[in-house]
Amino acid sequence: MRNRFILAVVVAGFAGALAGPAYGSQLIARNAANVKLEVNAQGVALITFRDHGRRLLHLIARGAVNARTRPPRPNVPQVKFRLDYSGGRLFYGHGVWRHFRNSCLPYDGPQLDWLVTACKAPDGSYWALQSWQTPLPGLGFKPWLFKQKEWWLHLSHWSGAPAELDVYQDWVYSHHIEEVFGQFTYRGVGVRGFGTTHFGAPTDNYGRLLYLDTHNSPYGKGWRREEAFVTSGPPGIFCFGFFRRNPFVNGHPHPPGTPHKRRGPAHGDQYRITAVGPGVTPDIAWHGLGLHRYDPNNANDVAMEQSMNAKLDEIRGGWRKCHQH
Repeated sequence: MRNRFILAVVVAGFAGALAGPAYGSQLIARNAANVKLEVNAQGVALITFRDHGRRLLHLIARGAVNARTRPPRPNVPQVKFRLDYSGGRLFYGHGVWRHFRNSCLPYDGPQLDWLVTACKAPDGSYWALQSWQTPLPGLGFKPWLFKQKEWWLHLSHWSGAPAELDVYQDWVYSHHIEEVFGQFTYRGVGVRGFGTTHFGAPTDNYGRLLYLDTHNSPYGKGWRREEAFVTSGPPGIFCFGFFRRNPFVNGHPHPPGTPHKRRGPAHGDQYRITAVGPGVTPDIAWHGLGLHRYDPNNANDVAMEQSMNAKLDEIRGGWRKCHQH
């Protein structure tokens, strides 16, 4: 069973750092308010916002676009922005934000989830700001710490098509367990890192987390975070089964007083997966309806299961993980 499902890691366990190896579309702020995006003719961005809704900041961002797709070795860094929270004094010796000339045009790029604002730069590339509750605790727990409630603001800059998140659904293990599986790719190359921690967190800037949320599940009404997990191998593959899970194993944070019993399975009427974009490309999301219980006497269920098993094998291409039907 463990061979099939990629070890998941709950986001709250590493939510303390502003930027780290797990993040692509670069994390620049938490609980930002009054957000404004401008880009000049030289390809430099100015993001104005109130940090946690209070202190006004003028952030200058530059030096990155898109993502590396074929890293030759782990010590070749993924692209990332150079950031100056002083409004330009660090980069230029004075506050360039005061006389910043915005040349960004209205956004006409692909539809993005969690979008705050976006624009089209003079060179035809796109800049975007997305905000979502990245550090929610897993296993359906309601946040009990302030940092778990935060809305993280992600900055991206790209040209051409963003990454692609292909998600499929079926049943696994004698058709009793609902699952989601799929592939995360960028320009035809699987998105994956070089390693993870014992609990599955990426250890480099190439690894990317996918955040799975479930709606109206046994955890309660509305959206709840189920897990976060990495993509794996050359295909950029992932697979996740809706099992009952023990909050006291595999590094799952849990609030004080949590009973020693398994939670779930987190079957919901809807699911969504948000993938952190590779490099500094935008975050991508998928939405889908939950499945019904598998019926071996239903020809449609049998045909769907066979089709999805074939799709899984096609995506794997011989990769060692996600082999169980």
